[in-house]
Amino acid sequence: MPVVLASPVSPPTWALLQRQLLRETSEACRVFHAKYFDQRGFLECVPRWGGDDGPDDAAENLLNWTMLYALGAPDWLLGLYRHGWEGHLRQYTEAKTSEVPFARDGMYYKEFPVMFDWFHNGEGYSAFFLEGLCDPDNREFRRRTRRFAGFYLGDEPGADNFDPDLCLVRSMFNGSRGPLLRKATALDWAGDPIEIEGRFRPGHGEASYAQMLEHFEEYNDVDGDSPLNFGITTLMLNAFMLAGEPRYRDWITAYMDKWVERTDANDGIIPTIVGADGMVGSPCGGRWYGGVYGWGFTVSVPGSDSKAHRPFFSHRAPYGFGNALLLTGDRRYVETWRGVIQAVNANRRQGPDGVEYPRMFGDDGWYEYRADPFQDGAEEILYWSHDATGLPAATRSAWNRFLVGDNPGWPEEALRRDLEEVRNRMEGMRADPSTPDTRLSDDMNHLNPACTEVLTRTMLGGLPTGRVGNPLHCQLRYFDPEARRAGLPSDVGSLVHAMDAEGIEVELVNLNVRKSRTVLVQLGAYGEHAVSDLRLVNGRPVDRDMLDERDSVFEVVLEPGCGGRLALGLSRYGRWPTLALPWRRHGSRDRTGAQI
Repeated sequence: MPVVLASPVSPPTWALLQRQLLRETSEACRVFHAKYFDQRGFLECVPRWGGDDGPDDAAENLLNWTMLYALGAPDWLLGLYRHGWEGHLRQYTEAKTSEVPFARDGMYYKEFPVMFDWFHNGEGYSAFFLEGLCDPDNREFRRRTRRFAGFYLGDEPGADNFDPDLCLVRSMFNGSRGPLLRKATALDWAGDPIEIEGRFRPGHGEASYAQMLEHFEEYNDVDGDSPLNFGITTLMLNAFMLAGEPRYRDWITAYMDKWVERTDANDGIIPTIVGADGMVGSPCGGRWYGGVYGWGFTVSVPGSDSKAHRPFFSHRAPYGFGNALLLTGDRRYVETWRGVIQAVNANRRQGPDGVEYPRMFGDDGWYEYRADPFQDGAEEILYWSHDATGLPAATRSAWNRFLVGDNPGWPEEALRRDLEEVRNRMEGMRADPSTPDTRLSDDMNHLNPACTEVLTRTMLGGLPTGRVGNPLHCQLRYFDPEARRAGLPSDVGSLVHAMDAEGIEVELVNLNVRKSRTVLVQLGAYGEHAVSDLRLVNGRPVDRDMLDERDSVFEVVLEPGCGGRLALGLSRYGRWPTLALPWRRHGSRDRTGAQI
């Protein structure tokens, strides 16, 4: 039996803004697609290999289009994404380097980067990783997901990326043609020589190809495993959620268990380079803090005497632990990263203006001290654990203050800001004077109008998917049983008002005064949560017989112009996650029983 909301409500401003933002950003994506993609789906730019403007940047022009569809954007948006994605795979399979040795036969092989780092791979495949939220039954999505995961399971000839005996990825550069088992060069990172001055906008600050090489001159230590390779766990997670095959689950748990072990052995600080011999720090003379994008990665800035600190691993690593939590329900994974945050901040010092906290570690110890504590991944740890211990800054965000009742105007303010951002990006498109032969692949990234962060927070109570290649983490997802698709039905708004360790409060509203709407509400992005209690706020509890705990989904009927606020008690991470649509699931997904 469905939960029926039959109390008339005046249309809330937040709901009207949500629907407008969903509509406007979708239409803006249509304009963006028409301007920057040709009839083949190729991006109209000069395709190149490299860390500045490579294949990943080209794919980022589709960033969050799949997330937008999963929220409830029109069907045609998924078609535009697929047109661009299929074109992207063909374009960069055909694109070849002349001097970068491993991409001379194509930048992609088997529809995947030949060998590159997961700082960039995660960005490039972010939209694809979320495609399963839209249409998990799509044959190409299923086939590609299994093939890509197979590059790290020994399924694909020539892709010997993973050492199962030492439980490590053999290089930070890895992919469809296997690992790079040597030091990387500036050429490997910068790509082939190219004319810059007078032709291209220097988006990364380099005014010449010589400066591009200088940018990457110190990007050498890639021969070994790195926390950046945690992006591979998203591949494995998707593969598991398609069919429940244990080998994908086992890969994630074994791999992340090994990193928990290494972190514990290093006094709670995760190392950032592990040699192909299994020894922490061996590619860098025993320095556990070595490796590109590691704790000690301070490099020269081209054309100046200044230095740049780029420990970018710390923005990506938390999601490897989050993926393991989502898969297993075991909180010790995310507690490992909480421990990293606390261990770094334990090295604080008294500075001239107060307490300072480090960001970097080198041969002389901790450095790059700042006034604010190290908090990379703090919002995620708070979200996954609902425990603020050691995470003071995370609780002060505008969203978290709203969820505890301290910032009631935030939803409308944030939705209006995103509408303004879509307008600004449309203006940027109209004002863009570039031609395809004067564009690099990342030149239009900032104009991609798929603004989903505030929609994800307000509608789903979720962490924004961003651009790093992580899966969706949220409290709720919605499905339209009449249209047989993911996303809220038309005219429906949803706002997660409150969230704590016990559960959430969500308001659902039907803005259509003529027709009722039916919504399937799923607990968790992948049905990993279950309902322990459900009641109408300021109303009676819902009959337990109306809930289908087996599948973490319940049905809500919204009468015309009606809505209501539901309080849900949640049992989190007690179900096997799945990509299967609710009407295609069979059997129990309780972790104590059989999985799908």
